[in-house]
Amino acid sequence: MKKGIAALILILIFCSFSNVSIKGMWQYCGGMYNGKKAEAPTTYILQRNYKKDKFEAFVTERGNDSIPGAKPERYETGNYILHADTCLETQTWCAQPSKTTYITITYTYSINNDTLTFKGTLPNGTTVEEYWKKVK
Repeated sequence: MKKGIAALILILIFCSFSNVSIKGMWQYCGGMYNGKKAEAPTTYILQRNYKKDKFEAFVTERGNDSIPGAKPERYETGNYILHADTCLETQTWCAQPSKTTYITITYTYSINNDTLTFKGTLPNGTTVEEYWKKVK
């Protein structure tokens, strides 16, 4: 009996340290900016591919997403670190001029079913809450 209880306690301890991951491809599906709702764009698709500690962001024009051989365009790359419910994200490259390149932005994040939510404040003071659906 004592061995069973000890084994159960060890299992619970090890399960409590499970590594949460955001690895995979996520598609933007809307959000809130300064408290105002923003729908996902209808003319293009935004996706982010998170790897171990890096991410790449892609844009695909609607219509091209069903054309064989059409490739998404990379528009952003960066690094990220997860600590508990916090994601520290640093943009390292952007296809357009950006004021946040090499500035680390702190988000709280959560995953509920297949939806990743980021909440934070951008350096310009904009509060954001973004929703990303897992696509693969």
